[in-house]
Amino acid sequence: MGLFKAKLEFPLITKKLYFSSLFILLFLFMSFPTFASLPLKGLMLKTNDTMWLSLGGGLRFQATSRDSDTDDSSEFTINSMRLYISGQLHDYLKFNINTEKYEGDSMMIIDALLKFEFNSSANLWLGRTLVPSDRPGLNGPYSGLTWNQYRQPLFSADYDGPAGQLGRSEGAVFWGTKERFQYLLGVFEGLENDYGNTANHFLYAGRLAYNFLNIEPQPGHYYTSGTYYGSQGNILTAAITLQSQNDGTGSKSESGDFSGYAFDVFSERVLLNKGVINFEAGYKEIESDFTFARRPQDETEKCFCLFDGDSFYVTAGYLIPEIIGIGKLQPYFRHTKNSPADGKNSDTSEWGTNYVLAGSKANINLNYTHGDANASGYAGERKSNVTLGLQLQFY
Repeated sequence: MGLFKAKLEFPLITKKLYFSSLFILLFLFMSFPTFASLPLKGLMLKTNDTMWLSLGGGLRFQATSRDSDTDDSSEFTINSMRLYISGQLHDYLKFNINTEKYEGDSMMIIDALLKFEFNSSANLWLGRTLVPSDRPGLNGPYSGLTWNQYRQPLFSADYDGPAGQLGRSEGAVFWGTKERFQYLLGVFEGLENDYGNTANHFLYAGRLAYNFLNIEPQPGHYYTSGTYYGSQGNILTAAITLQSQNDGTGSKSESGDFSGYAFDVFSERVLLNKGVINFEAGYKEIESDFTFARRPQDETEKCFCLFDGDSFYVTAGYLIPEIIGIGKLQPYFRHTKNSPADGKNSDTSEWGTNYVLAGSKANINLNYTHGDANASGYAGERKSNVTLGLQLQFY
């Protein structure tokens, strides 16, 4: 199963005892007196305000138990381990390198870019970076409200394949903030020519967001978050995302086009009692000439096939203001429905709660999911999962 993924069988231990152990583990984390004082800052080497180097990292660990007609297993997994390297060389020049290791795979570089940041309204990033995407794509796994937010069909660069990895591709992004508008405009390599893109057509991507209330303070106004835990006041943001690539799907001998758009809305409201209500919803439609259900005629060739159809998700959460132990509870609910044009519909619901210790830097999650939706957009096996997760970040 690899170095970081071990499948554990419990022939003599009942599931009831297994789940009891998870709750005991959760209780120990909640009651551990020194956890809140962990040094969650990364390493900073600084010469002056315009020349510095920063090192940090992230870790997501989970214990999962599954229940379906064909899978009744349990396992512990480190599903993400990241190293963050960033620095500044000049008033207007920064750089960023991020790595990822998950589920026993080898370490890979997911970000490697130069950042020419002139002012809040005009900036240019060059290299391997995140393609402008919908909100779940820009949240990333470490900044989402829910533990399992990737149940929707993905854009082409989100698959670990010839069009990109984890939403990244080589290219350039021009982005900025002008009053209440935030924009991202990018040109990327996208699908490689080994899969029919012999003319080397580029992947074009853009996102336009409008902030009705407070302006979201996401890093560099580029990335997004599924919750700010009330730290930024009242937020209401609506955005539209577009992606397109000619010859962006298919096989070496038979290519097809890919295009898609998404609309999402995000709200965070701080109540008088200091509780925080979160709401997020999104609609995505993708058109692909070749899909997992509609492949090229020559089935012996590898196909970079995508989803064709539409998808919708909705998320709601509430951060309880009272401190329990050393953190706060944040129960939530998420529902996803996928409707492919050439397959049956699928859906998944997730009920969970975060135990927030230090925002997105340190939290514990317990969730239950049920359904057959997954990131391919096509129905999988209907199953129920219970997951206990721990997330840490140092930066």
